[in-house]
Amino acid sequence: MLRLLAALLVVPALFGAGRETVLFDTDSGLFGDDGAALVMLLRSPSQVSVQGVTIVPGNVWGPQGAEYMLHILDLLKRTSVSVSLGADGPLIHTAPMARESERRWGGLSYIGAFAQDRAAVIPAPGAKLNSRKPRRDAVNSIISEIERHPGEVTIVALGPMTNIALALLMKPDIETKIKRIVFMGGNIRVPGNASPAAEFNFWFDPEAARIVLRSRIPQKVMFGLDICNLAKIRKPEFDQIVKIKTPITDLYREDLGTHYPAFITKPDASAYLWDSLVAAYIIDPDFVTKFESRYLDVTTNWGQFYGSTVPLDRKAAPTATPVTVMFGLDFKRVFALYKDKLTKVE
Repeated sequence: MLRLLAALLVVPALFGAGRETVLFDTDSGLFGDDGAALVMLLRSPSQVSVQGVTIVPGNVWGPQGAEYMLHILDLLKRTSVSVSLGADGPLIHTAPMARESERRWGGLSYIGAFAQDRAAVIPAPGAKLNSRKPRRDAVNSIISEIERHPGEVTIVALGPMTNIALALLMKPDIETKIKRIVFMGGNIRVPGNASPAAEFNFWFDPEAARIVLRSRIPQKVMFGLDICNLAKIRKPEFDQIVKIKTPITDLYREDLGTHYPAFITKPDASAYLWDSLVAAYIIDPDFVTKFESRYLDVTTNWGQFYGSTVPLDRKAAPTATPVTVMFGLDFKRVFALYKDKLTKVE
């Protein structure tokens, strides 16, 4: 037991060691936590090398997410970073299924792209539609990058895990060639934020999340709602960011100030760092103060608990590797990092 505890205590340090080669898989909206995560990683070049951005449906449909990512890369003057579209939608879940779920079991708190026009693509406020177009090879790009650099690639998964699951289904042997996957998704001891039972990313594509959790990826690091709920930002934190005037903080102000959670008109509102915690962990893992190793699965039987995180029956996936689940954090430390990266003047 003491040996196991000692091994677990060094996990964050081991995970953060060296310069990370990162594939950034995202369902980004206008900016929010996904955009902040990308800014944080790209502004940490001595620690992180972002090899590409892949887009998955979740908060928005893929083409809209790509438009937002391209705009953020333009603001950062990092137009050489590739942006690729992946899956068109979840493996099985659909908008009609979500509507029927609401009819049978009550309202859902958030359904993301299911509430949006799949064909609509609008530019970021004050911008024109980007002249650059995303590539359409996200899943193949993920496979190729892992095969070119076996044991070196960290997947940062910030949305539903459809792209990752498709890559694993197409090329099962890449499972053990991935260094690790660090993802935001799931919930264990706290309620969901899509349904009462399920966190949004897992709820949007439960079948994909199950494939990843049952895989042989050597290291899986989970930032679920249990830790994300501890990383709440309110208007005082928002004000600290937006008082520094840059193109990035202007976009931050537009999104968090006038969209969700609308700090400008709702000064008592709050939001969460969510996906930004994943980026912070890649840069400074020691802000995590509590974590546990668990074998996890996802409920894929359609019903009230669709997408919920549950213990894994090891007989169902005997080769699955465990998940390091994050439960505690030093908020002052992680917010200082978040603020520093977002307000950097370039």
